[in-house]
Amino acid sequence: MSNSKKLMAYVAPMAVFIGLLAVNGLLKKIGNSFWLTSSEYWIYPLQAVLCGALLYWFWGVYDLRRPVSLHLGLGVGILVFCLWISPQILFGFAPRTVGFDPTIFISQPVSFWLTVILRFLRLVIVVPLLEEIFWRGFLLRYLIDEKFDQVPLGKFSWFSFAVVTVAFAAAHSSADWPAALLTGALYNAVAYRTKSLSTCVITHASTNLLLGLWIMHTKQWGFW
Repeated sequence: MSNSKKLMAYVAPMAVFIGLLAVNGLLKKIGNSFWLTSSEYWIYPLQAVLCGALLYWFWGVYDLRRPVSLHLGLGVGILVFCLWISPQILFGFAPRTVGFDPTIFISQPVSFWLTVILRFLRLVIVVPLLEEIFWRGFLLRYLIDEKFDQVPLGKFSWFSFAVVTVAFAAAHSSADWPAALLTGALYNAVAYRTKSLSTCVITHASTNLLLGLWIMHTKQWGFW
């Protein structure tokens, strides 16, 4: 397989994801109707579908062998979940109630449950896959050698560790930067310890599943 196709496989899902986020931000600024000012209610499902399709298309390229050290991955996933909610739970920060609120469709059960299901599909499956494939599968290795597919997964370099940790944090909302910075470091550590991309995906997915359930329970939609 050509290097260009491998590069496309690892980068394209993230590029489409970020591109749609940019479209969402633009529509919010110029829109004058609900489906433009609140475009996340159709942009997020579109991200799940399009990025999911790209991941499926390139599936054979990814090194997603059988996960290892699941106890470590799940433990880190739970720890990261605790980090994200600690400002409100431990330090009395104000609840983050403004954000993607599926209950606006509560009077329309089909729309409500479709919105929730697609939101969890994006949160628990699509995002962990595309982010771990990009951050840990691609960039963590590319910053060591441009021929990233020849770099063993989990090979350590201070430079790639620092850049990926900071870039991962910067890709999140500024309110989440402290937690995201620690999260990036911990997810990198899982890659170094297990040398397994699938374990990284499971770690990320477990964090996001717990966070999604907590969001639905507390209605702190700002954590989406």
